[in-house]
Amino acid sequence: MNRLIASAATAVMLMSAGAAFAQVQAAPDPDPPPPPAHWANGRFEAKGWPQRIVLSPGADAAREMAVAWRTDARQTTAEAQIALDIDGPLLDFGAQTVAGETRAIANENGDALYHQARFTGLNPASRYVYRVKGADGWSEWLPFTTAAAEFQPFRFIYLGDTQNDILSIGSRVIRSAFQHAGPVALTLHAGDLIAQRETKVHDDEWGEWTEAGGHHFAMIPQAPATGNHEYIDRELPDGEESRELGPHWPLQFALPDNGAEGARETSYFFDYQGVRFIVLDGTAAIDLGALETQAAWMDAALASNPGRWSVAVFHQPIYTCARPNDTAKLKAAWKPILENRRVDLVLQGHDHCYGRVSNERGRDEARRASAAGEVQGPVYVVSVVGSKMYGLNDRADSQPVRSAENTELYQLVDVEADSIRFRAYTATGGLYDDFTLVRGPDGLNRLTEGEVSMAERRCDGAAGPDDRPCTAEIKD
Repeated sequence: MNRLIASAATAVMLMSAGAAFAQVQAAPDPDPPPPPAHWANGRFEAKGWPQRIVLSPGADAAREMAVAWRTDARQTTAEAQIALDIDGPLLDFGAQTVAGETRAIANENGDALYHQARFTGLNPASRYVYRVKGADGWSEWLPFTTAAAEFQPFRFIYLGDTQNDILSIGSRVIRSAFQHAGPVALTLHAGDLIAQRETKVHDDEWGEWTEAGGHHFAMIPQAPATGNHEYIDRELPDGEESRELGPHWPLQFALPDNGAEGARETSYFFDYQGVRFIVLDGTAAIDLGALETQAAWMDAALASNPGRWSVAVFHQPIYTCARPNDTAKLKAAWKPILENRRVDLVLQGHDHCYGRVSNERGRDEARRASAAGEVQGPVYVVSVVGSKMYGLNDRADSQPVRSAENTELYQLVDVEADSIRFRAYTATGGLYDDFTLVRGPDGLNRLTEGEVSMAERRCDGAAGPDDRPCTAEIKD
């Protein structure tokens, strides 16, 4: 399928973006392009006070949380303080000091140190405050709430790829999600948080990402999956092309250490109020030999799930909304486990479009099954936050129940004892998709469709759905 590009400049931009996904590099350009843009004004240089503070859940989010932050090279130790929150200002009275680990990074913004501290032995369903140390002083006191030990209803946010124009464009979607969500328990990110290898230097991109989330990322646990853009290209001694996890990832996130062999830094699971969240690394599975180890690990983690629900998060989708073919390796190895273990939601990114597949046999069969009250699931969703857009593939009118192109979205998911309600919103807060999984007495899910009045957002040739040019690149 061809689509006219509105301008030559747009065409060049899309060609460049598409080339970044190639796993095998082309021959060196005799006239190479300039290096990626750099803020180069000190904006993202490490300072003497804590920056890039990101909270993450422990494996048991009722009793464990962890935090990562960055400072300049003068703060050589990881030091945090934590206390139960109170109604008065004397937060440091009785605060416990927690030591952590510190690791160095050298990059475009100069030498810096990343620190991580883990808070363990916490009380379930309790509000705490913590702060972290830099050479020039402590951060502000930041509150968070641990999960309940038993099932309690809660809401979480799910975000697709941010990747490009993180601060200038993607940030408004992230911030709108938090503003709309109200009290929210945690956030899931389906990979490609940054672009890495494209238009900006790596450290600037991570600076933009943490600034986009701001204090929300420091107060609400963030659970990210890696995408292919969290990896950098590496040439092996034999000349073959491979991938290597970018140096920021294991420093920026203090994640649970319970992942699969071959993907220990990028796969993990955690429990939150009756839901087991399974986070996998599709890039390590596809390119680095960690497909089967993650499959076995996922199967075991789902088999031992003590909760009512299960949610899987990874980057490359089982059912693509943009590409000609589905992700064959993941579909063959992971889809049978997701179905046999009756995972409720599978949340993905990578495709820079929106697509929700509720039934493998397609949209019509999914709607018929919903109307008839038949068992359905898992539900597979792909979504996108950032500015890079891909066009829908030729199955968009038949496979997904709901799809969109040239559209930025965020998702709010409400977990109840016997239901999960999923709502996707456009960047301006328009309700774009709405469905509920209802758990029956037999322990199986039926899907009910919500009322959505917004028409499906599609490009019409060179025209986009917002009375502006369509920038959705067709993947072929």
